[in-house]
Amino acid sequence: MSTFTKIFQIFKIKDLRKKILMVLLILVIFRLFANLPIPGIDLARLKAIFASNQLLGILNIFSGGTMERLSVMMLGVGPYITATIIMQLLTMVVPRLKEIYYEEGEKGRAKFNQWSRYLSIPLCLLQAYAFLNLLSSQQVIPQLDPLNLIRNVLVITAGSVFLMWLGELITEYKVGNGISLIIFAGIVSSWPSTIRSAILSYTPSMLPTYLMFLAVALIVIAGVVYINEAERKIPITYAKRVRGNKMYGGVSSYLPLKVNQAGVIPIIFAISILLFPQFLGQLLITVKTSWAMSAGNFLMNMFNNQIIYTIVYFVLVVLFTYFYTMVTFDPKEISTNLQRNGGFIPGIRPGQLTGNYIKYILNRITFIGALFLGIIAILPNILQAFTGSQFLTIGGTSILIVVAVAIETIKQIEAQLVMREYEGF
Repeated sequence: MSTFTKIFQIFKIKDLRKKILMVLLILVIFRLFANLPIPGIDLARLKAIFASNQLLGILNIFSGGTMERLSVMMLGVGPYITATIIMQLLTMVVPRLKEIYYEEGEKGRAKFNQWSRYLSIPLCLLQAYAFLNLLSSQQVIPQLDPLNLIRNVLVITAGSVFLMWLGELITEYKVGNGISLIIFAGIVSSWPSTIRSAILSYTPSMLPTYLMFLAVALIVIAGVVYINEAERKIPITYAKRVRGNKMYGGVSSYLPLKVNQAGVIPIIFAISILLFPQFLGQLLITVKTSWAMSAGNFLMNMFNNQIIYTIVYFVLVVLFTYFYTMVTFDPKEISTNLQRNGGFIPGIRPGQLTGNYIKYILNRITFIGALFLGIIAILPNILQAFTGSQFLTIGGTSILIVVAVAIETIKQIEAQLVMREYEGF
């Protein structure tokens, strides 16, 4: 079936057409609220801060583009993502949480996600308060009295919770993940202005630079698609078992291990770590003692150095890729489940040896995924150093999110088309 035929069928099926149009309507509502700013903002100074601070720019990506406008949804889905990561890390130290998440099926996952939503509310309150104080100290917004500060914190929290609800609505239509599509919409919405700025800044002498940029962009997109879909298939054979008058097993399958098992989560971890010393430095500068101001200036100068920042960012992304992969994928548990169901890897003894073999393969492919994520994370710095233009930079994180969300959404829509064809459409 050709691509155009599938697109035609999407709008020919009433139920599927309705779902897609509703998702588009929800995204339009999101973009309307994303452009509704809180009062009293110096937009020129705000743009200058985001242009000079790459970490804030990456946070703006995960907020769906709402942070740079200081909208009522300025935190975006960031608190919910943070809450989800915290809950997943807690499964390492709380056995009951691990049991709920991994062993109770869909019901357990639903309960786990509900707790993540509850946790995101205090995170919204804390992040809104801290970010408003930061912007006030940078004179982006006027100094707020306690009443106005509380009002803005509550408004921003309500906006983030409303955005979470919109994301859940999108997910229920089963044409893509709601949270991912919101981030996707925020990234894509910034492209027209970026293209316009690049066109306006064009001069004939920059033609080789523009051609090199286009070539690199195509290579990066192809690489992101390849790594995102790449997987190592470990062959699995199930032994024959007789139950009553029936025989089960005797079939061959495989265990897929994705090269990019962690997605963009390691980048979020690295950003969180890199933000802390900068916020600490800004806090120390305000302290009226010489040692505190010296320490604050040292931290600010160190992380404003692009070479140091790039190296630390790359190392943190690589380390967190290994860390998150090991947290979410337990080779020992996989080998136990295989042994319980009569499955084994040909040539490998069941039990501990199987777990060690899976761990060995996982470490090797994770190395490739970690290097890939690290390069993607620092790609804007590398391109800006070569092109000398802030417009001609490929946001590796942005492309990674856009490609992953696009592939996931296409797969879900195709699954619904196939299901309807089986029903005799």
